[in-house]
Amino acid sequence: MKTVPKIDIHVHTTPEALIHRSDGSTYATPRELRQMYDQIGVERALLLPSIHELSMRETRDLVRSNPDVFGWWFMNLSPRQLNSDPDADFSRIFRELMAHGARGIGEVCENMYFDDPLMLNFFRHAEKCGLPLTFHIGNMGKDYGIVDELGLPRLEKVLGMFPRLIFLGHSQKFWAEIGACDEESRKGYPKGKVIPGRLVELMRKYPNLHGDLSAGSGCNAIMRDPDFGYTFLEEFQDRLYYGTDICDPRNITNPMLRLSGFLDDAMQTGKISYAAYEKISRGNALNLLEK
Repeated sequence: MKTVPKIDIHVHTTPEALIHRSDGSTYATPRELRQMYDQIGVERALLLPSIHELSMRETRDLVRSNPDVFGWWFMNLSPRQLNSDPDADFSRIFRELMAHGARGIGEVCENMYFDDPLMLNFFRHAEKCGLPLTFHIGNMGKDYGIVDELGLPRLEKVLGMFPRLIFLGHSQKFWAEIGACDEESRKGYPKGKVIPGRLVELMRKYPNLHGDLSAGSGCNAIMRDPDFGYTFLEEFQDRLYYGTDICDPRNITNPMLRLSGFLDDAMQTGKISYAAYEKISRGNALNLLEK
């Protein structure tokens, strides 16, 4: 069977490189992304703004002006906005941005607990407006991402509190928990055979938990133990999304971009069904973003 062009559920960009990180890296421009996508079989992407790097106005305009690269965009706000009020009406702002084309929220990287009152209010309004939300998990202090402990107890709490809110899980501390891990290994990219861990339990229990397979974290979770990866892809085929999280044009040599080829090969060799392959590669993204 023929391979299908992928939809990238998670990417960042910049109209031009103005500021470089300490290692010399910077976000890829839309043109650089198009060149990279042509090499790995990606049709279009969901563009995620950064509160500090790319405004929502710029994000919207880049999607409009680069239809060959981007098809959709998410809004990105801080739960601390609106005067850090745990009763703030985020629905009003969410709906205004939806009217301008925003299809969800993310990537949410606020360094506060999942069950902080400000975060709970943010989730409440996201659910009310029917907006999916992409999150990054971090440790408290000198890190970025919503905070949770080993075993993801706070994530489970909010999954139960907001059953109609689609949570798109992302980052090392999320995907490391696909298998047994400890505080140290969850910071990075665990290797070797997967003993099904907490994340598998949560995926089975909460249908509103979805998986963003982007970055080294998502790619590693699926590819570190291919036999387990095939089983995981098949079981959760309706809630997994191909992604890249390209953050630098030099990422073209990064192992995380092997996921596209891995999915193609898994389908062509019968390791996963064509139905699962098509959904994960593009179908699930289209259902999420074009409903």
